[in-house]
Amino acid sequence: MAPPTRPILLGITLSCLAAISTAEAKERLILAIGGEPEQGFDPLLGWGQYGTPLFQSTLLSRGKDLAPQPELATEWSLSEDRLTWTLTLREDARFADGISLTAEDVAYTFNTAAEAGGRADLSALAEASAIDDQTVTLRLHAPRITFIDQLMTLGIVPHAERDSGYNEQYGRHPLGSGPYQLVEWQEGEQLIVERNPYFYGPAPAFDRLIFLFTGEDATLSAAHAGQVDIASIPPALAANVPEHMQRVTMESVDNRGILFPMQPATGEHATSGAPIGNDVTADPAIRQAINLAVDRDTLVEVALHGFGRPAFGPADGLPWSSDEERIDAPDLAQANELLDSAGWKLRDDGLRYKDGLPARFRLTYPSSDTTRQLLAEVSTEMVRPLGIEMQPTGRHWDEIQRESVHQDAIMFGFGSHSPQEVYYLFHSQHGGNGFYNSGLYANTEVDTHLDAAQAAESVETANQYWRAAQWDGTTGYGVRGDSSWAWLVNLEHVYFANTCLDVGELGVAPHGHGWPITANLLEWRWTCD
Repeated sequence: MAPPTRPILLGITLSCLAAISTAEAKERLILAIGGEPEQGFDPLLGWGQYGTPLFQSTLLSRGKDLAPQPELATEWSLSEDRLTWTLTLREDARFADGISLTAEDVAYTFNTAAEAGGRADLSALAEASAIDDQTVTLRLHAPRITFIDQLMTLGIVPHAERDSGYNEQYGRHPLGSGPYQLVEWQEGEQLIVERNPYFYGPAPAFDRLIFLFTGEDATLSAAHAGQVDIASIPPALAANVPEHMQRVTMESVDNRGILFPMQPATGEHATSGAPIGNDVTADPAIRQAINLAVDRDTLVEVALHGFGRPAFGPADGLPWSSDEERIDAPDLAQANELLDSAGWKLRDDGLRYKDGLPARFRLTYPSSDTTRQLLAEVSTEMVRPLGIEMQPTGRHWDEIQRESVHQDAIMFGFGSHSPQEVYYLFHSQHGGNGFYNSGLYANTEVDTHLDAAQAAESVETANQYWRAAQWDGTTGYGVRGDSSWAWLVNLEHVYFANTCLDVGELGVAPHGHGWPITANLLEWRWTCD
């Protein structure tokens, strides 16, 4: 999802962890790679949707090419009518308490997640059923091409009726069949996990992991003090590598961009109470002009210090995104022409007006995020010569959701291994669905393409519809169409890692929730004696 997990300042003394010696670090790692999930480690509420669930196993996993691979399921098939998935489970999977994981647990997980209404979208699921201990079926209401993504992201929890089964406190005390089990969680400070002795896969090289929940400055200080083995670092701080560490970069589809409120202000409010609409950004000429004015290459250099690439859509470089959806270079002349034609007249104060309305609006970003702040401030200067005044404003995520999300332009971040996120971002039925489509974008032709993609008979056919939703030659959500966003950059995820730590071959990361660098944790090795 768009907002990051809440930033947390370290509430414990790091020096107590520094006592772990280099020799012991062969068995223990200290990681500062992101915040903690507010809802805990509960897959039914969204844990693992943007990365590996760590404590739990999924039915399938993603290969480095994003193709499905066996995990809990050794075989899987989809019926000819594309309504029933049948999966055969491995026989050696156990939860961390030693009890076997069976098809009853899988069926329970999917049925309960569908009722929970969390981030795992199981609205297409009619019923999950255990045929025997090792066989489960997942029956759908209608064909949905992206349903397979839930097989790769939804961690399996124990049935509520068994010992240590799922309950409302599960997120604080997770029990799964993944490579690690939770030992202690001091909320706001640290998380301690140890190997699951019953894990069916190869034993992780490290017996214990300690995750520190630190803010950006505290993380950098801990890295320089030698108190962490791997740390997530914002691009602006990535040049200052400690002597005992190496910089590790991970390619990603993690993007940042400006979401525009698409509706004019009418005085209406969402069910959350947030006011709806913005008369300036509702004008397509404003949105198109901003897209033409921002210099994405410069944003990569200035805001990301070169650790990224320009972005033009929510899924650049992935098969469901169009390679033709791009702007080769900023074009202020065309942007000014668009604004003139739309009736936005430049006055002596350097600002454009239309029917007395100034071309001015807030560009809101989460105040804890230095990268988004830089992107907001630099892009503001880029569009200022057009006579458009964006006002960078840092606010807490709670305040953004309560007051700003439907009336301010928002510096959001998304990025997924699944085209399902495109559906959430641009289908009208998801308008106001949390932070998805919070600009309340609606285009019936785009909806038609998105629905056709979900109902497609093959991934290849679906990809054609996903790309058509972006631009079909007449309309679309992208820069050649409605310009509902000004997508700006795709980030590289930057880490400082101890020179003795080999993190193996990293894949392509999604958005930064869920500690995506740990996806290949079983490949990590300590290389020093």
